[in-house]
Amino acid sequence: MKLHLLSLPLLFFFFFLTLSHGLNPKCNIPDRGSTLQVFHVFSPCSPFRPSKPVSWEENVLQMQAKDQARLQFLSSLVARKSVVPIASGRQIIQSPTYIVRAKIGTPAQTMLMAMDTSNDAAWVPCTGCVGCGSTVFNTAKSSSFKPVGCQAAQCKQVPNPTCGGTTCSFNLTYGSSTVAANLSQDNITLATDSIFRYTFGCIAKATGSSVPPQGLLGLGRGPLSLLSQTQNLYQSTFSYCLPSFKSVNFSGSLRLGPIGQPKRIKYTPLLKNPRRSSLYYVNLMAIRVGRKVVDIPPTAFAFNPTTGSGTIIDSGTVFTRLVTPAYIAVRDEFRKRVGRNLTVTTLGGFDTCYSVPIVAPTITLMFSGMNVTLPQDNLLIHSTAGSITCLAMAAAPDNVNSVLNVIANMQQQNHRFLFDVPNSRLGVAREPCS
Repeated sequence: MKLHLLSLPLLFFFFFLTLSHGLNPKCNIPDRGSTLQVFHVFSPCSPFRPSKPVSWEENVLQMQAKDQARLQFLSSLVARKSVVPIASGRQIIQSPTYIVRAKIGTPAQTMLMAMDTSNDAAWVPCTGCVGCGSTVFNTAKSSSFKPVGCQAAQCKQVPNPTCGGTTCSFNLTYGSSTVAANLSQDNITLATDSIFRYTFGCIAKATGSSVPPQGLLGLGRGPLSLLSQTQNLYQSTFSYCLPSFKSVNFSGSLRLGPIGQPKRIKYTPLLKNPRRSSLYYVNLMAIRVGRKVVDIPPTAFAFNPTTGSGTIIDSGTVFTRLVTPAYIAVRDEFRKRVGRNLTVTTLGGFDTCYSVPIVAPTITLMFSGMNVTLPQDNLLIHSTAGSITCLAMAAAPDNVNSVLNVIANMQQQNHRFLFDVPNSRLGVAREPCS
């Protein structure tokens, strides 16, 4: 091996290796077959030598530009501040969910996906879907799309997996709807972050009206959730601020990763339930209406992994549901504070409604380690004509969830909810974002 070195200051040394096969005769390098030669990048023998002379200043600028590109690449591998705008889906896609823009595939196709903290796998309606709307993800137009096979580890992580052919399929129930989907992978972009080979369900058939029309982004704690698939990028940390239902803009925000999260915020522990591992359980200890802590039996809030009882934070449910003893106690005290002489009516599933203007008391949710006081905007819902006002809470349904308290998205509006999974804690702070 023959070394031809040009001695320059170390900072500007650029060498390359090449296999020489009788190179340019002007270089005076004998043909020795496959001989390893080392040259300076500006050597006359270098194939990388610019066709035109490059000044020292131009060379430094080129190096700086390449460094910047490299740093951008490296920064994409670590968690950083990433903000995804959130909007209420009521006005935009006529869905009672909160939506984010997601760009899927190559070239990218934009889908307005519902964000759901109680689900894991993402899914979108795909070409040929039966029972889906007009906006679908066209898999044939994405060069990076590929189905996930039956032998893949992800096939064991979806609910009710089946393998009729080579592609892994699954089905699930969502609200009053059912979804049948094929497990797939493609690139997805949220804000400016590209997530390569993201695993999601490509909906082939949907029934019922509960399915978000342009898909769902799961923010739960399971293996196929956004948190799990981007653990190295976002370190299982996110927060959101949900705007009012009336907001027609993407004024809310989903912040991904530990950077840029609020510093001054109060926390309560996150609890784990192995039987319902995706859900974000918290320890709700009491409820105050106005200045009075309501008399509620401790069993109403008790966390029990075996029965599934306790309290969860959920972005997909619209109105807070309390187990029956807790709801009756809160409702009765609310009615008392509003005024005993006012006539109480019902409207749909709400049983505490008024046909005259009212002044409502605040309701404070008292968690272990923090209190969250809800003003009128988080408590009252008004009829379209504005003539009827109702307390926007109800008793838990008489089914498997009858033991579960659900703090829903209306009660979360204009607050920052921070899910710090590595430290098993939930933070809440008031933050107008409508």
